[in-house]
Amino acid sequence: MAEYDETVLDSVGPGGSIDHVSVAISDVARARAFYDAALAPLGLVIRFDSDWGVGYGKPNAFAQFWVHPPLEGAPSPGNGVHIALRAPSRAAVDAFHATGLAAGGTDAGAPGLRPHYHPDEDAAFLRDPDGNQIEAVIHPPAP
Repeated sequence: MAEYDETVLDSVGPGGSIDHVSVAISDVARARAFYDAALAPLGLVIRFDSDWGVGYGKPNAFAQFWVHPPLEGAPSPGNGVHIALRAPSRAAVDAFHATGLAAGGTDAGAPGLRPHYHPDEDAAFLRDPDGNQIEAVIHPPAP
């Protein structure tokens, strides 16, 4: 992986290059139960809630991560879909994985270091009940 300056952040949401991300789901209530549990350790809460879908973000912030049924047809998650959400700590990575599994997700990569991506990367991967791959990741400096 190319070297980069970790002090330069391009945030998601207003002012960032990416405004928001959405994943297609087949059942709003089932997805909400999964994402409420899995995203809580990452500090993400519901910012928008309706029968149509749910938007998550930091408290008092713009909803940057959305789950809702597709606008046309059935959801078709693919192996190429991968969304990584920044975790505030290694403990949050572990909690994301544990709570996500308990809420109906499936393991797509247990919590642990991923030095082949970044020397200090700690990440965990889940598939939501519809098969979307979601990652919690942190890049802390080495202790």
